[in-house]
Amino acid sequence: MRVLLTGGSGFIGSHIALLLLERGFDVVILDSYANSSPNVINRINTYLDKNDLRYKIEIINGDIRDKKIIDNIFLESIKQSKNIDIVIHLAGLKSVSESLNNPLHYWDVNVLGTLNLLLTMKEYECYSLVFSSSATIYGLSDSVPISEDHKISPINPYGETKVAIEKMFFDLYNSNTNLWKICSLRYFNPVGAHPSGVIGEDPVGTPNNLFPFLTQVAIGRQKLLNVFGDDWDTKDGSGIRDYIHIIDLAEGHLASIDYLNSKESCLEFINLGSGNGYSVFQIITQFESSIGCQIPFSIQSRREGDVAKCYADISKAKKLLGWTPKRTLDQICLDGWNWQIKNPNGYR
Repeated sequence: MRVLLTGGSGFIGSHIALLLLERGFDVVILDSYANSSPNVINRINTYLDKNDLRYKIEIINGDIRDKKIIDNIFLESIKQSKNIDIVIHLAGLKSVSESLNNPLHYWDVNVLGTLNLLLTMKEYECYSLVFSSSATIYGLSDSVPISEDHKISPINPYGETKVAIEKMFFDLYNSNTNLWKICSLRYFNPVGAHPSGVIGEDPVGTPNNLFPFLTQVAIGRQKLLNVFGDDWDTKDGSGIRDYIHIIDLAEGHLASIDYLNSKESCLEFINLGSGNGYSVFQIITQFESSIGCQIPFSIQSRREGDVAKCYADISKAKKLLGWTPKRTLDQICLDGWNWQIKNPNGYR
């Protein structure tokens, strides 16, 4: 089976790519490297070669807003008698703060890019899609756990683009329910790294998220960790979030492929998270225990747009996909730290 994986060199995409290749899929990656490094692909190739695994991978450097490039991928696959069977679409922009400062760019890349992809898929009669959505669409709510029928109420342009894309799926599916098979996966907070330390998270500039900032403090790239609020209505006063190991998340995509292959047609919106809430202080304590070091931190005022608690109800994923996250918070810390110490400057 041949898979087109957009954004396949990013943090999430690279881990999905590695699992697909290990499982024997023929993978075509489309990536502009706007927020990733081409060195990722070299790492994947080296890892697979070292483990004597046979694999088929093709890399195209391009932007999903360029419909000619997407057209050419499908056309070349047909010429090779290797049609694209399914698309996993991750390519897009994901910074909340950047989306607030430059909303038109987010609508252009995320929404127009997805539209180009869907138009091309329809033209070449490829109707199976796994999409990278986000829990950001649920907005400001600490009514937990959050299930898929929770009110959709994003508070930033990034979240709005994800909602717009999901609405596009809804309209497309209802226009002809006998053709399309779509899983839109609403991620919570993917963290950790591949246990080998070969690939992991390498944010551009100063990290916006807790875990990469935490590991950079531990290795000395950052001076201290900022904790935004210690007066939340939680057990220890710090905010609670849902953190899922990146390999568990990647396995959720493979389970989604199996699910789509078992259906004649479908449209499903599915949470992917650990199903557990972890506080910031709990994360710090676990990380210190797992790797044996102290993490200096500073309490800052709450950030606008934060809530006390946010974690997923993953019962739908368990029921439909037969998927359950397997890795513990300790494993997340160990794998994230293993990546950081083996790659102190990321892929650079």
